[in-house]
Amino acid sequence: MTDPAPRPLETRKQDTLRRLQEDVDAWVSTASPDGTPYLMPLSFLWDGETLLLSTAHKNPTSLNLRANSPIHLAIGQTRDVVLITGTTETLNPEDLSQQTGDAFAEKAGFDPRTLKSPYLYFRVTPHRVQAWREVNELAARTIMEHGEWLA
Repeated sequence: MTDPAPRPLETRKQDTLRRLQEDVDAWVSTASPDGTPYLMPLSFLWDGETLLLSTAHKNPTSLNLRANSPIHLAIGQTRDVVLITGTTETLNPEDLSQQTGDAFAEKAGFDPRTLKSPYLYFRVTPHRVQAWREVNELAARTIMEHGEWLA
């Protein structure tokens, strides 16, 4: 069912920021050097500018991101989705401040720093963000372009 009117850009931005703060998981899409796609759900922490992800260092997502910085994430449901395209920076656990590591662990419900299998962190800098609920919001779905909010 289509909403009576599309949300204004500023409302979609605020709804997206709330999702980034409150949601825990995202579908993370990466590609290997030969172009093989890989999709995996990962927990994230939003710091107001970037997202922080973590996964085992031998996981395909980790291997892909170390070889190819571009990333695509999806948060939410089909009829209330936030899509983020960005680039990543690889971080070792010791690269994080205690506060950031603790905040990630609290939000994600697990602490990668305490696991026996080595985990890496990936800081995602969004370059493009799109958000929509129904077809009536598709035309103006882009709310960030080139790393700049449009509202």
